Amino acid sequence: MTTRYYTATSLDGYIADPSNSLDWLMAVADADTATSDVDEFLLGVGAMCMGATTYEWMAANNPPEYWPENYGDRPCWVFTHRDLPATPGANLRFVAGDVSAVHTQMAEAAGDRDIWVLGGGELAGQFADAGLLDEVIVGITPVTLGGGAPLLPRRILSDRMQLVGVERMGQFAKLAYRLI
Repeated sequence: MTTRYYTATSLDGYIADPSNSLDWLMAVADADTATSDVDEFLLGVGAMCMGATTYEWMAANNPPEYWPENYGDRPCWVFTHRDLPATPGANLRFVAGDVSAVHTQMAEAAGDRDIWVLGGGELAGQFADAGLLDEVIVGITPVTLGGGAPLLPRRILSDRMQLVGVERMGQFAKLAYRLI
């Protein structure tokens, strides 16, 4: 079981614009090519998690059938400090607090498959701080935003990161780093 932070980022290192929107990502002409591997990636995912801002954006920008069509009944932990509405058809657990205890629950649910940290650089940073993040996979988008939510608002020294994959996906570049 591997815990992976798999996300897209602007060329200047932001996963959402200053309004917490991902519209910029969907507007890239080659976006379908860059997301063509998501279905294959999901086959290896047994549990997932995200932050409240990512969850709220997904709920506000996708039709109700999006979740079950894309994620099936995979359990998803949403880290939040406020009450959020549930998405119909989604297997959700709203949680707060230390990622370590929740990671144990996620690992049990994932079984022999992986955990996907879907969104929130701060959340991924908490997993990294706890030594629970194994891999960072980033699709680099040919867009600059000038500000917004950073990819990973932490200092992780290069001696902890080993480049294990580089791939061109149309106008996007996909980089994979193993945390050691």
